[in-house]
Amino acid sequence: MNVLRSHKAWLAPMLAGLAALALLLSGGLASASESDLVLPDLGTQSFGGIDGRTLLMGGIGVCALGFVFGLVIYSQLNKLPVHRAMREISELIYETCKTYLVTQFKFILVLEILIGAVMVLYFGVLRHMDAAKVVVILLSSLVGIAGSCGVAWFGMRINTFANSRAAFASLKGKPFPTYAIPLKAGMSIGAVLISTELMLMLVILLFIPGDYAGPCFIGFAIGESLGASALRIAGGIFTKIADIGSDLMKIVFNIKEDDARNPGVIADCTGDNAGDSVGPSADGFETYGVTGVALISFILLAVPDTAVQVQLLVWIFVMRIVMVLASIGSYLLNEAIAKGSYADADKMNFEAPLTRLVWLTSIVSVALTYAVSAFMIPSLGGDTTLWWKLSSIITCGTLAGAIIPEMIKIFTSTESRHVREVVTASREGGASLNVLSGLTAGNFSAYWMGLVLVVLMGISYYFSAQGLGQLMIAESVFAFGLVAFGFLGMGPVTIAVDSYGPVTDNAQSVYELSLIENVPNVEAELKKDFGFTPNFDKAKHYLEENDGAGNTFKATAKPVLIGTAVVGATTLIFSIIVVLSNTLVKNAANLTPQERLKEIMGLLSPLHPPFLLGLVTGGAIIYWFTGASTQAVSTGAYRAVEFIKANIRLEGVEKASITDSKKVVEICTQYAQRGMFNIFLGVFFSTLAFACLEPFFFIGYLISIALFGLYQAIFMANAGGAWDNAKKLVEVELKEKGTPLHAATVVGDTVGDPFKDTSSVAMNPIIKFTTLFGLLAVELAIEIDRGTSLVLAGIFFVLSMVFVYRSFYGMRIKSDEKATAAAGARATA
Repeated sequence: MNVLRSHKAWLAPMLAGLAALALLLSGGLASASESDLVLPDLGTQSFGGIDGRTLLMGGIGVCALGFVFGLVIYSQLNKLPVHRAMREISELIYETCKTYLVTQFKFILVLEILIGAVMVLYFGVLRHMDAAKVVVILLSSLVGIAGSCGVAWFGMRINTFANSRAAFASLKGKPFPTYAIPLKAGMSIGAVLISTELMLMLVILLFIPGDYAGPCFIGFAIGESLGASALRIAGGIFTKIADIGSDLMKIVFNIKEDDARNPGVIADCTGDNAGDSVGPSADGFETYGVTGVALISFILLAVPDTAVQVQLLVWIFVMRIVMVLASIGSYLLNEAIAKGSYADADKMNFEAPLTRLVWLTSIVSVALTYAVSAFMIPSLGGDTTLWWKLSSIITCGTLAGAIIPEMIKIFTSTESRHVREVVTASREGGASLNVLSGLTAGNFSAYWMGLVLVVLMGISYYFSAQGLGQLMIAESVFAFGLVAFGFLGMGPVTIAVDSYGPVTDNAQSVYELSLIENVPNVEAELKKDFGFTPNFDKAKHYLEENDGAGNTFKATAKPVLIGTAVVGATTLIFSIIVVLSNTLVKNAANLTPQERLKEIMGLLSPLHPPFLLGLVTGGAIIYWFTGASTQAVSTGAYRAVEFIKANIRLEGVEKASITDSKKVVEICTQYAQRGMFNIFLGVFFSTLAFACLEPFFFIGYLISIALFGLYQAIFMANAGGAWDNAKKLVEVELKEKGTPLHAATVVGDTVGDPFKDTSSVAMNPIIKFTTLFGLLAVELAIEIDRGTSLVLAGIFFVLSMVFVYRSFYGMRIKSDEKATAAAGARATA
């Protein structure tokens, strides 16, 4: 379907939604909320003789150094030697990625118009803020979008030339460069991403007037969450359409992995970056920022003492600055150890140095957490023990950043008993038992991950009860927010090991697509121009084996991000509860914050029917979202397979035509756009509908999507990771490509593709966007009369159902289209 025609189909319900929003905003004046928060003067408190403002100004310098560190690595990688045949492929991948990203950026701007209209009406019309303040808030949301999109672009660019450098380095017949280049690229992305995010937040904190900063942080968080949601959803759909379309050709035509004659392979490489580089970069940027905004909002809402507010705000940002240094220092130390161990080795365990990096960074971060806290907050609110108690709470999250990857490897690593069980089951039971074994691994992983999170959050709750309640209300909520903060403490390294995967995946593809072995006199050319004789067999083995390590560490990062979303969402939900306690409790002005909160808590119970119904509804949304995103992949993959089957040429050609490859990319982009719009607007209008229906229903709804989303995402991500590496085990260790066993594992992998890279990963930004946007939506809803609110809830719900309906019935594989396509294929043949 033509993209412009599809835009017209969306225009009517979008305009209806805006009209309903205008009606909602005409209802009255809202009371005080997080948008009215005023930041205290950070210079009023001293830390070791340095005032807080000066200390954070130094933090901007550290961020600048981290940014430069990332750019230096970028430059080093760009200058690495590479054969022209490989460079041409990586540049072709970059060009298709660039075209895809430009298209997605335009879509995000369309969505920003919708969200921007809400913010203008809310802040300008409802809150009567002056025009200058509204403009600053809008600019903050645009900065958030620009940040998400900018780091996504940077990640895509560095990965699309690191892939050819890694492929070329493998020709020397040593495994170490094949490992070092992808990790170096990932570390560049991690350093630039975290430094940029932290610098932007410090600029708002230090240079935006205190009465502007609250709404600016909210606008900034909504903007980056919007960008991340769109890029994650669309990228996840794109990459799995391309991956399935490319992989199925191995079975249909019995051709090798990444066969250059397959026009789906370039789209697959583009998708590796769209889904595994662009999406995670934007997602990591947004997760880091939104968690910070949640903690800032909590501190200003829940801590009455201004001096303690300043101490906590400066402390959490200094901790983030220190952890950037810890990540970079740990990486440099780990690389020195890895180089000493493997530089001249002929065999290496690619996962071992990655695992050591994660644990080394975690241990260094924990040590610095206690040391810096003892220096900065030796006495907080007169309590000389809180510095180590708060450090212990953060440590629960920091250790989770290392413990969770170890747990995930139990279910997804090529060394995992679960993955080997999938292979064993596939040998006799084919694709059927392959799929069942993968589902089993996913279910078990969700159980163990749930227990890990409960233990870590339980420990943080214990420490929060040891005196923290004297300084704030709902101290356990703050503790959970600090756990999420700790999850992301070693952000540059978490992003680095996640970004390792798309480079290793692409490196293998670039090697095959370059047809380097068929270049005339290539051995003599490499000897003359680059000073070495290539070892093609070792190169292919190292690239395939390293791709398995990349799959494993891509899998380990996903639960860290989804866990952060869920734990951090509790802090954001607290803001909504405070708004309700300020507005709905009778005689609220005469009560203390603790008394208001106590009054409201009785309604946040399964005994209150609206709250219970909200809990039930959130689960329904998660399962719709899972189905809608998978439907977009299924239909898009059908179209891609249909085209590839009709146009693949296996005789008389070495490579697929560029035109056919770009057509597959176009199909992937088209269905990614359609799927993303249906899903995003379904979520958008559902949020408005349930916020208008009943505020406690809405709280239950938010809690429910967080909890259902947590387990659904972990189950799907790890089942997909098990299927993926089961296929890799058959290809690399067992050397059984082209066998029935291989075909069974390929089928399992295609089932796992939307599990691990579409539905599961997109729940993270969706949960945070819903909660963030819900902050505004519920404040709007509680200010109008009950009758009007119910009418609007009905309007918004009908609009949400339009997009829910379209997400299946507008995306399904239609029989008439099938007949037309088949006729077209016969005519082409």
